[in-house]
Amino acid sequence: MSLYIILMGVQGAGKGEQAKFIRERYGIPHVSTGDLFRAMKTREDELAKRVQQIMASGNLVDDATTNEVVKDRLSQPDAQGGVIFDGYPRTPNQAAWLESYLAERGEQINAVILLDLDLYTAFKRAFGRVSTAAGKTYNIYFNADGLQEFKFEDHPEKQFPPRLVAVEQGTGERLIRRADDANADAILKRIDTFVATTQPLIDYFDAKNLVKRVNADQSIEAVSTAIQQVIG
Repeated sequence: MSLYIILMGVQGAGKGEQAKFIRERYGIPHVSTGDLFRAMKTREDELAKRVQQIMASGNLVDDATTNEVVKDRLSQPDAQGGVIFDGYPRTPNQAAWLESYLAERGEQINAVILLDLDLYTAFKRAFGRVSTAAGKTYNIYFNADGLQEFKFEDHPEKQFPPRLVAVEQGTGERLIRRADDANADAILKRIDTFVATTQPLIDYFDAKNLVKRVNADQSIEAVSTAIQQVIG
């Protein structure tokens, strides 16, 4: 039987790390609708052109079209053993379609894994995140041991908010901060969007006893172990 996992969690909950763990442990691909929509830009088929047109107009991709994109992805050879859904479904209508589509194939959603993290911690995980050019990540609030120094540096004329300056210990590399992580308002908007769009889905899947809550406020390894227990 195939394995279909829906992975949910606010920014900073560690979805990327845990999706990687599930992918490597169970051999199923990580399917993100954001990645699927971006991939449509390089395709020339009718579905891709329709998605391109919707995105070019600045509109959100509607449920029916999103479902078609997901169906297209699930038809590919590497997805025959199941997938990890990330960012999909976004609405109860999409969730109902997915359940119906999988049922037609004799499959089902095995678990909805919710990486549970309080919103204050989620904010600090995003706002304090810095990384090397190679992608190694630190956090000034939770994982600063590998940093030689970090500080908030004022603009000389106070024209802009203080910027975070961090240097890696040993290499002396000045670390990078994502622009959207440096903008507190952008972080709060992402959190608000998560709460507004995710709660109806949590309620939907809770009614089917599919939601499995995993405490995301612990080490990556501990979260992975808890996820493995859920899937097992």
